[in-house]
Amino acid sequence: MILFLHNRYRTQGGEERAVAAFAWLVREHLGESVELLERDSRQLAPIRAARGLLRGGSEPQEVAAAVHRSGARIVHAHNLNPSFGPRALGAARAAGAKVLLHLHNYRLVCAVGTCVNSRSEDCTRCRGRDTRPGVRLNCRGSRTETAVYAAALARHNAALVAHADAIVVPSQAALDRLRELRAPLGATPVHVVGHVVPGLEGSSPPAPSNAGFALVVARLAPEKAVEVAIDACARARVPLVIAGDGPERARLAARSSGRDVRFAGRLDPEELARLRAGAGVAVVTTRAHETFGLAALEAMAAGLPTVATARGALTELADGAQLVPPNDPELLAHAIEGARGDAEAGRRAHAAALRLAAPSAVAPKLAAVYASLWTNADAG
Repeated sequence: MILFLHNRYRTQGGEERAVAAFAWLVREHLGESVELLERDSRQLAPIRAARGLLRGGSEPQEVAAAVHRSGARIVHAHNLNPSFGPRALGAARAAGAKVLLHLHNYRLVCAVGTCVNSRSEDCTRCRGRDTRPGVRLNCRGSRTETAVYAAALARHNAALVAHADAIVVPSQAALDRLRELRAPLGATPVHVVGHVVPGLEGSSPPAPSNAGFALVVARLAPEKAVEVAIDACARARVPLVIAGDGPERARLAARSSGRDVRFAGRLDPEELARLRAGAGVAVVTTRAHETFGLAALEAMAAGLPTVATARGALTELADGAQLVPPNDPELLAHAIEGARGDAEAGRRAHAAALRLAAPSAVAPKLAAVYASLWTNADAG
């Protein structure tokens, strides 16, 4: 039995999809039962969230009870802020479970987790336990909230890692940046395990449409730079569909006025699959140093020609996606024009996705990580 922990975000995005995909992988390909213990930031009052952050987590006894009830030998922890924290991992270990900490972002150091500051710039000012630059820049858009997050990171994240028996990161690029930021990884073993795309194997995606629209799938936040896609598609005279939601929606809608842009909102996986089937090209415009680039990988898995910014882990997709510099709508427009409906580019994208994210590629890596924990548990 594997117990997953995850604190859902106020705005749902790629990490929620990744957690669901890993739970599916563990059940279907590793043959393990999975229980998911979730909390939801949308249901937390600000004062309760702040209290959880500053105390290093709330109600750790719930985690201990879940371990005892389920018989879980491993707790696979994803996002732990603001309500789980290191106390949840301490409770899991005290209850007899081994702990795997899965870092989907840079939250060990960065108050927003993306290394993008309030000016929408890539930012590495906060390093190690020094989170004061984030407070000065007001990176969360609220002085109080930023200060609380910064204080909690400085106070608790070394303990968070100390309670983990192993750590998983989605890419070598993510691990390199965590080390650059002096994240408190300590001597804890760190493994690189990329994300998985369920249903990728055994499928032959349709050829992309020559007349298809450009598709952006993203959380509508400043670091995703969706306005660059809007401007580029206007230059290229290519219709654009944007799937996702977030705090930038109103601003992006205003910017799209008079342009051939449709906002599809947040869609479930089946709706996204239908949308991708009608697209001619996928566009990923992030200015963040992505830890993996799940949106790009999912588009590639669907056989869509994919144009992405050369940031972070997206550079590791170079054999299946066309990479362009960030924040350059003119170059992006040219790339969109060239890639749209390109069947050969779609085949290359799908082949690269198979190598990187097929269940048969990812399952052995995760199984090896789990086995190392079980081996240590049995040895102890």
